[in-house]
Amino acid sequence: MNQKEEFLKYQAPTSPYPRLLEVERAEGSYIYTTDGKKYLDFVAGVSACTLGHCHPKVVEAIQKQCATYMHVMVYGEYVQKPAVDFCQLLAQQLPPSLNTTYLVNSGTEAIEGSLKLAKRITGRTQLIAAKNAYHGNTQGSMSLMGYEERKRPFRPLLPDVDFIEFNNEADLAKITERTAGVLLESIQGGAGFIEPVNDYLIKVKKRCEEVGAMLIIDEIQPGFGRTGKLFGFQNYGIVPDIIAIGKGMASGMPVGAFVSSYERMQLLAHNPKMGHITTFGGNPVIAAASLVTLQELLTTNLMEDTLRKERLFRQYLQHPLIESINGRGLMLAVIVPSAEIANYVVEYCQDNGLIVYWLLFELRAVRLSPPLTLTDEEIKEGCDIIIEALESYTLQCKAIGD
Repeated sequence: MNQKEEFLKYQAPTSPYPRLLEVERAEGSYIYTTDGKKYLDFVAGVSACTLGHCHPKVVEAIQKQCATYMHVMVYGEYVQKPAVDFCQLLAQQLPPSLNTTYLVNSGTEAIEGSLKLAKRITGRTQLIAAKNAYHGNTQGSMSLMGYEERKRPFRPLLPDVDFIEFNNEADLAKITERTAGVLLESIQGGAGFIEPVNDYLIKVKKRCEEVGAMLIIDEIQPGFGRTGKLFGFQNYGIVPDIIAIGKGMASGMPVGAFVSSYERMQLLAHNPKMGHITTFGGNPVIAAASLVTLQELLTTNLMEDTLRKERLFRQYLQHPLIESINGRGLMLAVIVPSAEIANYVVEYCQDNGLIVYWLLFELRAVRLSPPLTLTDEEIKEGCDIIIEALESYTLQCKAIGD
């Protein structure tokens, strides 16, 4: 068997139709495959590779830490400098009430920890999330996915979960004195990169304060500079009670965390002890990658420059089949008239050296979440291919009609 056949035989699948690029190496904004092809990456590992592939500073930090020590003890027992330094630097960038970080291994674990913390703080059980939300695929996170078709085969899930419609202010009445936590993305991802409007998040926060519920903001996709600020919520005038982070935090290494106040985080240490625990959370190699990623974002103009790069995308992506471009910064969704067209664009682009992708629930969307290090020339190169794809589809339809 060749390696693709071995991949299909020995690795468990996530879909019937994997992309099957056989990767040889990756560098900067490009992925190189074993058949000698080169692909401009407009997905960045689904928003994970903030500084592109194999950024020299990230590689150096990982190599240095690997040569010093790697895993030594479960989270929270030993003092490990990379993790302490990262958490301290992160706290310095956040409001005072978000000053203590619990490091885990993935975004969905960050959500699980956030939900547990909200219940522990309030002593309540009800959780509320948004329709068409995606927060991860473990059973707690999946319970707050507002998309029944994906949940049904795995029920029973968490009880006492209710859903509101994102940007629908009338639904805020569902948040009551029974509610432990309200979990929302600062920008809805799978739903189509939908931004809050009319001070929606401010109104959610006000309602949570009125009834004593915790507002948990999922920053796993918008986080780490992708929207022009370090975190998406910083664009919308609120301070959450808890934030969940991950993906772009370590420039492609597996990581997650949840952040709240020192006082609230202490509740996980007693009644019971080890109210939350993880073996590999805070791993020093991952923490070293997280630290250098954060340092690079804070000492360059990469974050602010996402907004200028967004304008370039909007300038270059002009075509009759593009109905709108949702999102902010380098978290963009190109909306076309049908899922058929979106599928055609994704396939055409891969065939012509560009990686774009789908969104979970908005089937008319083409996902653009490139590295923040993407150059202006690379933006033009990729947008030209997307426009070629749309032109090709138009010509194909015309030929069929003729």
